[in-house]
Amino acid sequence: MQNSLIDAGPIIALFDKDDNYHKNVLNFFKNFKGKLFTTLPVITEVSYFLNYNIQVQIDFYKWLQKNAIQIVTINQEQINRIIELTEKYSDIPMDLADCSLIMASEMLSIKNIITIDSDYYAYRTKDKEMLVNLLEV
Repeated sequence: MQNSLIDAGPIIALFDKDDNYHKNVLNFFKNFKGKLFTTLPVITEVSYFLNYNIQVQIDFYKWLQKNAIQIVTINQEQINRIIELTEKYSDIPMDLADCSLIMASEMLSIKNIITIDSDYYAYRTKDKEMLVNLLEV
């Protein structure tokens, strides 16, 4: 069993049957054996993109309620790291959800991520490590 971070894109695809990645994500999760971690900025992003259908949003919240994903907390003391990452990757640019996942990786020593976002090939942790995208492995 492996721990992995999960970004908003695959979660949105999981709940949105019309998403281009829906089938790929469903197939991935049929074989995935592990524990998922994400952050509140990612959950906020998912909620925003699922707002086209209240029932889909509620299904997502019920999934969270079943502990499908562990939520990693980012606190006030970590704002400096958010600023540092945002400045470093300003040319990409890096949003708060992406910052929070890199920070979660650093806090929990998780090097795997499930994402459809190609920006993670550029992002690095404090230890200059790239996260391994399990969705493409």
